[in-house]
Amino acid sequence: MATAEQAKLQYEAGQNSVAMSALTDSGDATTFTSAATLWSSRSGYAPVVRPNGLLTGGLVTKTEVDNEVSVAALTCNLAGVVTAVSTGTLTITRPATAVSKINSVTINSSGSLAMVAGTDGTTTDFSEIRAVAGGPPLIPVGSIELAQVRVINDTDAPLTDAEIFQVVGLHQERADFPLYDVNYGTGSVTFLAANPLIHTGTLPKGVYASYASPIFADVALASDFVPPETSHSVTSTQVYGTTIGSTSSTLNQGTFTAYLQNGVGDPLVSLKNAVLWFRFYPDRYAAQYILSQGKLGIARTFPAGDQIQATCTISASAAAAEVA
Repeated sequence: MATAEQAKLQYEAGQNSVAMSALTDSGDATTFTSAATLWSSRSGYAPVVRPNGLLTGGLVTKTEVDNEVSVAALTCNLAGVVTAVSTGTLTITRPATAVSKINSVTINSSGSLAMVAGTDGTTTDFSEIRAVAGGPPLIPVGSIELAQVRVINDTDAPLTDAEIFQVVGLHQERADFPLYDVNYGTGSVTFLAANPLIHTGTLPKGVYASYASPIFADVALASDFVPPETSHSVTSTQVYGTTIGSTSSTLNQGTFTAYLQNGVGDPLVSLKNAVLWFRFYPDRYAAQYILSQGKLGIARTFPAGDQIQATCTISASAAAAEVA
């Protein structure tokens, strides 16, 4: 008969913090990973994610000067830093003849306005393919595209509103597009759609994050661990000649009992109400474990003739995972 006599329960007792740094594209321009396998969600240590891109402002408009655009003041995420850029003007490059040409209005890696010119087309038709004749240019790695200016005239003249394009995801890189989810259990960020491959080398935009990985310590005296898991129930309604059934799911709280030294100064007690990682080994000498993350709740009991103890709950937002 299998028992958990040799089990071990650990909790997130501390954190190793990592300063804002670049995450690594997993190869699909959608999931970006860090050097950590877990990210802490404890208050003060939760990750801060900053994809490169425009945050506020940055409207690009025509001026009365030939070939010139004005760029409104803006803020952007740039290499993990929220950066302010002042209002400025830029000049486009027109094609050598009356054919299509696309110029990209950008913020370069130094935080300055910069114009990047595409290759002259062969006709007045524009291409949507980067770095081909008549198409938009590839943007230098570390730069942010704010807008595209599309012209088919080789004669110097003021630009028109119809020649300036700022559609998010097509002509403009924003920090909040595509949206993303933070994966605490893998130390990664997953976007809801692939980031456009618009940078030199056909690369997506840079994604940066600061985060902390958990440091685990044993709950010295623990018993009766129950992981947070999903339970299912069935309800039914009887109708003429048959029964209609439906199911529902509920995520239950995890629980365990901890035996304490004095119930006041114990390290575990000091972390009550914090969102922590918990790692449970059914056999402390084997590699398999159950991993869960949730808010620690503690209800202490101080009996006169028995060990001081706490009934602990783990209020999780996802079911525990098995790790082999």
